[in-house]
Parts: sequence; structure tokens; C-alpha cells
Amino acid sequence: QVQLVESGGGLVQAGGSLRLSCAASGRTFTTYVMGWFRQAPGKEREFVAAISWSGRATYYADSVKGRFTISRDNAKNTMYLQMNSLKPEDTAVYYCARSRTVAAVSSSNEYDAWGQGTQVTVSS
Repeated sequence: QVQLVESGGGLVQAGGSLRLSCAASGRTFTTYVMGWFRQAPGKEREFVAAISWSGRATYYADSVKGRFTISRDNAKNTMYLQMNSLKPEDTAVYYCARSRTVAAVSSSNEYDAWGQGTQVTVSS
């Protein structure tokens, strides 16, 4: 059974940067699409970014495009989210998740395993 563990969250001022990591257990990491979602208080969970199993294809929500970069290191079974130019509206719990398909990377329904989340707080 796969286990996903996020790390790297914290408190940062607006305009600052953070790098999130998602470490995955198991041997099948390289066969999965991986994604980042976030959920702010009182709001629904929303798609942030996703990356194909090879890392050659990446997908972003419009709200983070140009500021966030998703990447993965299959040798380390780890995915990353580099977040630059952070804004207060980026404040949320960030979750990593895995999916079998790129057909609907922005839909949380396509993801079958989730991490416990890491808090990101951006102060103004």
C-alpha cells in the first residue's frame, strides 16, 4: 500500500518562496501521475499542479501558472512543488496525490491515494 508524505510547509511573507516535497513509498511511483491539490479554510479542495510519470508533461491551475513549478525525481520516489511569489491567497493545506491517468489531472476524483497535507501560510 502506497504512503505519501508531504513536507516543507510553513509560514512565509508575501512574495516569498517555499518548496514542498512529497515522498512516496513503494516501487510503482514511476508509473503514476502525481499531483498537488490545496484546500483553504471554508473552501473546496482545488487542483494546483500535476506531472506525468516521466516528468515531461506538467499541468498547472491558472492561479499558479508562472509562479509554481512541479517536478519529480523518480530515483528518489519524490515529487516537488517550488512555490515562488507567494500570495496570501495561496494559504492552504497542500496535499499530494497519485493518479493512473492524465485524462483529467485537475479532478480529485481521479486520484486514489493522498498524503496527510502540509500547511502553507502566507502573511501579507
